[in-house]
Amino acid sequence: MQKTTQKYLGIKEWSASLRINHWCVAISIFVLIVTGFYIADPFTISSGETVDKFFMGNVRFVHILFGTFLIFLSIWRLYLAFFSRFHADWRDFLAWTDIKATIEQIKFYLLISEHPEKKYLYGPMQALAYTGCWFLGVVTTVTGLILMGAGYHAGLTSIASFVLKPIENLLGGLAMVRYVHHIFTWFFILFIVVHIYMAFWYDAVLKQGTVSSMIGGTTFKKIDE
Repeated sequence: MQKTTQKYLGIKEWSASLRINHWCVAISIFVLIVTGFYIADPFTISSGETVDKFFMGNVRFVHILFGTFLIFLSIWRLYLAFFSRFHADWRDFLAWTDIKATIEQIKFYLLISEHPEKKYLYGPMQALAYTGCWFLGVVTTVTGLILMGAGYHAGLTSIASFVLKPIENLLGGLAMVRYVHHIFTWFFILFIVVHIYMAFWYDAVLKQGTVSSMIGGTTFKKIDE
């Protein structure tokens, strides 16, 4: 009997632009979470003259800076979704609309069936999670712009605050806007925990280099010879 040998075929999974965008978004969200929690519950800096203490102002500046950076990164990702020549486009985010494929992937996650053949770059549940992540991003961005614009009467910040004023009124004022912004930050943290866990779980089960692919761009598929 001839012995079957297994080799791995490298498959280009992610373009350089998508990988750069992914890690820039990851860094931005991390900085926003850290600075956001400090703004929500600041600690006192006891040493030094009061006139020299501007730590809160500096933290708020960094928070706004990376929030603006994240907005531009999101616009870039939207551009890639519709105009990139690579196969990761807006249709991949709709993989969850294939109900049969979604059920098959859930069965795979429950370890009661084999891994289903992928029709899109993202699996159905992965696409659903990313769609939800976009929703989280929109809510935190809108509420963040409202909070940033509070008290400003000139410049682009005041324009954003004026345009979004109906949403502020709908939510019942700045206190509720801040509460929604804070709660959705926790949803982001939950998404990050699940995202990292599933990436490593997927890699451990399929052994396709899922985690490393977001660095090198290549996954690996077993082939028999």
